[in-house]
Amino acid sequence: MKAYERLLKYVTFDTTSDENAPEDRCPSTKKQKMLANALVEEMKALGMDDAQMDADGYVYGTLPANCNEKVPVIGLIAHMDTSPSAKGADIKARIVKNYDGGDILLNAEHKIVMSPEKFESLADYKGKDLIVTDGTTLLGADDKAGVAEILTAAERLKNGGVKHGKIAVAFTPDEEIGRGADKFDVNRLGADFAYTVDGGKLGEIEYENFNAAAAVVTVNGVNIHPGDAKNRMKNAQLMAIEFNSMLPPNEIPACTEGYEGFHHLCHMEGDEEKAVLRYIIRDHDMDKFREKKARFEKIAGYLNEKYGEDTIELDMCDSYYNMKEKIVPHMHIIDRAQKAMRDAGVEPEIVAIRGGTDGARLSFMGLPCPNLSTGGHNFHGRFEYIPVQSMDSMVEVLINIVKAF
Repeated sequence: MKAYERLLKYVTFDTTSDENAPEDRCPSTKKQKMLANALVEEMKALGMDDAQMDADGYVYGTLPANCNEKVPVIGLIAHMDTSPSAKGADIKARIVKNYDGGDILLNAEHKIVMSPEKFESLADYKGKDLIVTDGTTLLGADDKAGVAEILTAAERLKNGGVKHGKIAVAFTPDEEIGRGADKFDVNRLGADFAYTVDGGKLGEIEYENFNAAAAVVTVNGVNIHPGDAKNRMKNAQLMAIEFNSMLPPNEIPACTEGYEGFHHLCHMEGDEEKAVLRYIIRDHDMDKFREKKARFEKIAGYLNEKYGEDTIELDMCDSYYNMKEKIVPHMHIIDRAQKAMRDAGVEPEIVAIRGGTDGARLSFMGLPCPNLSTGGHNFHGRFEYIPVQSMDSMVEVLINIVKAF
């Protein structure tokens, strides 16, 4: 079976994770286990006799070695859930064959068009076969393409012809809501090092990611009838606006790129009595990351002095850290990926992730785990797509990675 055929099968499963689910619920949505069960059966058919889903929805399995050489156990990891940022149910995927380089009409009824003028990456794929949505849902290539590529590589390896050591495979739930590594069993995986297959454009290798924190700002106001409010009312909404206005306006996602960090207001709600602002804070550089968090604390302190103690409550916690410090001592892992790509006719490109990955947390759990491309574009949105040929190339890359050199 080709990788794209597996992807088209997997996207029929709605595996949207739920960021509002209690943190002790794993997976956050029961429907993720439906795909997990299907993957276990498929892995067993591919010769992974130990394939199993644990109680928390994590899938593990190993492909036995077929050589006597002493080689490392390599892990290949992808996540099963899809982002709650866009609808992930009733996905109607189709293949645009031999893409002509122009506009793609995704949905005639709703007049939804994907244009290379807006999505410049399309210009690289003229003549390729693109898997697209109907413009009303995401596709789910993030990260079901990674799952498909890993199992397609495993099938090819099972059929012989390539010497390889033991390959440890794992599929995780809830990566999209930052919980993918919460209950990951590194010892059970049993790998010396691993790769997540969860990136974008074909050829990308990522071993730097943001340091990340979440901040919740709760503003406690005093409400009173507007007609009798002078010197008495403290409008929580206005104080929340004041808090946000004191953050640097150019340090937001819309104004940053590359290694530039940001603060991002994700959600706000409230009334005169109480208002809540939810932020994420990101920076590749640890010192700058700490500075951004300290700024939140300084603003909260200033407004509490201005309006009264406990007016501003700041709850801030770290989410994950830049994996670079854990990968640099093991750069042979990156060298191996670069060679594997070149041998597959893919030019590798080292890029920094403007986000996070399961691999970042796994690296801090003792499993060096950089991230590899899947070949997809426009993740988390209705204009997500992936070229069939990019998926085929990634299968070759994964086979090259696990080869007993």
